[in-house]
Formats: sequence, structure tokens, C-alpha cells
Amino acid sequence: MPRKAGNRWKLHGTLIALALGVLGAPHLITAAPLDLLDTPAALPDPAEESGQNFPGSAFFFAQGAFDPVPGAQAARSAHVLTLAQGSAAPAMAFRGLTALDSYRALNCLTSAIYYEAANEPEEGQRAVAQVVLNRVRSPLWPNSICGVVYEGSERTDYRCQFTFSCDGSMARAPDLRAWARARRVAEQALAGQVYRPAGLATHYHTLAVRPPWSASLQPVAVIGAHIFYRNPGFNGTPAAFRIAYSGRETQSGPSRRIWPARPIAPADAFVLPFANPAPASGQAVPAVPSQPADALPESTIRPEYRNSGRPLV
Repeated sequence: MPRKAGNRWKLHGTLIALALGVLGAPHLITAAPLDLLDTPAALPDPAEESGQNFPGSAFFFAQGAFDPVPGAQAARSAHVLTLAQGSAAPAMAFRGLTALDSYRALNCLTSAIYYEAANEPEEGQRAVAQVVLNRVRSPLWPNSICGVVYEGSERTDYRCQFTFSCDGSMARAPDLRAWARARRVAEQALAGQVYRPAGLATHYHTLAVRPPWSASLQPVAVIGAHIFYRNPGFNGTPAAFRIAYSGRETQSGPSRRIWPARPIAPADAFVLPFANPAPASGQAVPAVPSQPADALPESTIRPEYRNSGRPLV
């Protein structure tokens, strides 16, 4: 009998030990992860930090998204990715011949910066301003700031050079703080501050699209949400940007629309309204055949706008 009692106590002791183990095990299991939280195993992903995010920022954190050419100088900015080694535009101040010319130049450049890059970091806005001024110095574009900004704005087929000038964006009232910021960047650019990362770029587009003309140009840099390009050959060298600024600004906003929103009739298919009496009451107006807007005779298009929206060949 004593031997059986001893075995019974051993069995009870084993059961009690197992019960205590089951009760204490969860505390031991949860303690280890809580201790590990104090020392993270990996650094946080900068792409997930709100302060490091901006439109197009994913391209800066993606491995191998862009491959800079050998010798390209690295930009000292988290918003700039240099893709090619190249010269910057020659420095010069853009001064109007009169106070009105200077005012118009500042207003046109501010509009381009605001409507093209209002939400961009300062680097992105300075790059847009540099593209406008590069075009002014090139013989391939108008010789005035407003002429460059509003080139092709008379069209209604969205093929103007800067889309905001013909797509209705300017109907929205600008945010005053953002406008003041864009104006400050424009003032600095007109005073002669060259934004070197943009180099001799004369074209750009957002990272969300890839227009067909981009394949014929040389990428310069990704700045903010845009990728910037320069022309190949001589037109992409400093020697091609030696045209002096005219100082004359003959317009202060988009051009008057000469490209109708609806198809027009051929010249020989109608007579001017004032040359014929109005149809009698109840009389049907004869139908007029139409043609697409692209069929407008060349004589109705100003020479400097005939290639608007078309990539250079």
C-alpha cells in the first residue's frame, strides 16, 4: 500500500507540473517579440515616409528604374536624379524693354510654373522655368517668354506646347500661396539664376505618360514628377542657345482661338452671313458640309505656330 501511494503522488506531481507549464508558456512566448520590438531588424523604407513622398517619388526608390550614363554628376537633392552629363544654359538676365514688357514676362513665366508644377518641390519648379527660358534662347521657338509659354494656345485640339494654356486649366483661380511661391521662382530665373540640373532641356513630360516624341530626344534628368529632355545634335549644345532675348512681350495670356471647337465648312461651301438675307420664318437652313479642323488652310495659321504640338524631326 505505501508503494502505491508513492506512485499516486508522483502522478499528481507530474500533472501539476504540466498544468503550471501550460499556464506559464504564453508569458514566455509573448515576451520575446516584445523585446525584439526595441531593436528593429531593418531600417524603415523611405518610400513609406510621408515627408519623403511627392508625385513620382516611387521612381527614385525603385532599383534600376533609371540608369545614369557614366560620368553623370550626382545632384545634391532627393528630388533630382541626373541621367546625363551636360552643360548648363548660359546665364543671362531677362529684362523687358519697358515696365509693361517686364510685367508680362514675369506673369507669363509665373503662370507656366504654377500650372505646370504648383505641387512640385522647388527643384521641379525651377526646372520648368529653365525649360521656358531655354526655348526663348533657342531659334526653334519664339523669342519672347509669353510667346514660348502660350505657343499654340489658339488651338482647341490640346496640341499647344504647354497644355494648361489650351485645356481650360487657367479658368481655375490660383491658390494665392502657391502663386506667390511660383512668382518667387520666376523672379529668380528672370534675374539670371540658372538651374543647372535641367541643363539644356527644352522638353519634359510627367512620369505617368510616355509621349512618342520622347524616344527622339536625350533624357537629362528626372526632377520631381517630370523627366526632362534636350534636343540631339547641335540643337542640344550650348552654341544653339545664344539668341538674345528680344525684351518685347506683345501678349500677356493665351492667344485668341482660331481653331474652332467644331468642324468648319469649306470656304466654297458657305457665304458670309451679312452677304445674304436671313431665311424666312419656317424655312429650313440648308445643311453645310463640314471638314475637320486640321484642314484649315495654312494661310490662317500664324507661321510661328504651324508646328505647335508636333515633335521636332
